[in-house]
Amino acid sequence: MGIDRMATKKPSPPGRGPEGLVDEQLFLPAVQKGPGPNGGQTREGIPVDATHRARCPVLFLVLRPHSGPTPERGAHTPRFLCFPPLAPSERAKRPDRLTPNMLPPRKTRTIQVGSLSLGGDHPIAVQSMAATQTRDEVATGRQLELLGVAGADLIRVAVDSARDVESLIKLSKTTDVPLSVDLQENYRLAEIIAPHVQKIRYNPGHLHHHEKEVSIEGKVRWIAELARTHDCAIRIGVNAGSIAPEYDAAHPNDHVAAIVSCAVDHCRILDDAGFLNYLVSIKDSDPRLVIEANQSFAKQRPDVPLHLGVTEAGMPPDGVIKTRIAFEQLVVQGIGDTLRVSLTVPFEDKGQEIEVGRQILSDIDAGRFRSVPKGFFDGLNIIACPSCSRVENDRFIELAGEVKALTEYAQDHDVTIAVMGCRVNGPGETDDADLGLWCGPATVNLKRGPETVGTYSYDDVLGALKNELDQIIDTPEATITPHE
Repeated sequence: MGIDRMATKKPSPPGRGPEGLVDEQLFLPAVQKGPGPNGGQTREGIPVDATHRARCPVLFLVLRPHSGPTPERGAHTPRFLCFPPLAPSERAKRPDRLTPNMLPPRKTRTIQVGSLSLGGDHPIAVQSMAATQTRDEVATGRQLELLGVAGADLIRVAVDSARDVESLIKLSKTTDVPLSVDLQENYRLAEIIAPHVQKIRYNPGHLHHHEKEVSIEGKVRWIAELARTHDCAIRIGVNAGSIAPEYDAAHPNDHVAAIVSCAVDHCRILDDAGFLNYLVSIKDSDPRLVIEANQSFAKQRPDVPLHLGVTEAGMPPDGVIKTRIAFEQLVVQGIGDTLRVSLTVPFEDKGQEIEVGRQILSDIDAGRFRSVPKGFFDGLNIIACPSCSRVENDRFIELAGEVKALTEYAQDHDVTIAVMGCRVNGPGETDDADLGLWCGPATVNLKRGPETVGTYSYDDVLGALKNELDQIIDTPEATITPHE
């Protein structure tokens, strides 16, 4: 039976579920059709008799109990089949059973993003970001169309120039989906675009680049007044790859404390300005840090809605797995009011981010959870950003796939390679990787840690990358040290 990076456990005795799972019904991937041996029934998959249950390793997933036959699943639900519920005597041994609805009430206040209500008891919204350069109106218009058809509740579009703003103003008239503008380093562009969008996202780590004589608080208050005037929501978008320098200095050995402290302080600025129509995102490329940071923030500010995401999750399937890890842990705690799945996929496949996001929420709501394979975080780790509108050369997506193919031989080595598509997050994210490629309009900057190795054409950088990788994996430190 082919299993792709899914956890396994020791076989359970007949009639018993595995230790560590928290509900009655166990699922295996569908691999065959038809009646099973010993009279067991199948649902497009493995027989559900006790004998098969005993001899097969349990892979993942739990489903809430129900009375009666297994319900039919929708078109977007993976085909899994279900073992019969445990006997009542067995259930009594499980004190930590899941509740029938795995999406618990949230404590956050409600904010308004155009016609979209977020937070409180409103459904968790699924959003994405246009992957093309905004000034390319045809390509970006196609992105809006694809994401709208996929069912996006909100679409983010980046602007970094007056030309981008001009294009976004035109494009805003072509869609009914609420739009969020992603301000880059030039925060003053908000003044022009605010009347045409429903939300403004700013990154605290970028506010120091322009007008250094203006305080950070002054800049945030200015954005808040614009948002108030034009009835926009605000997202405080904290990103681990671009931590505001003052927080990096204040917490030199505590990455999570730095980004959480930054988010909390920016909430205070907006609160003091009397602006409450805002939410926060705290993102990292490591789902474990995303979990820790969002849990910490939610304890300090349970009233503030949270946007969840694992930034630079990379290419499927690993990018989906990383995202699931974070969402499954947070959403069941009532943390998360909107989410974005960040995948490195071709432009025409951008709708996958919406489909995957909704599938994860559907699985959580039904109690279907995927455990993390032991050793998933060991070995080669490729981080890749999700082909957003900041990418300056579309070749970036192709390059990310080439890097993945080229480095297959190093899978057993504990090395992180970051492939970043723009100058916004590229320099910071690649600093933390063993090897980093951040891509410009015509060339790729190759780094080893924070040091630059050289600048290469898109055609020549792979050879240089291989040379550096070979040097790293020849050292004993590059072999896997399993994480317990």
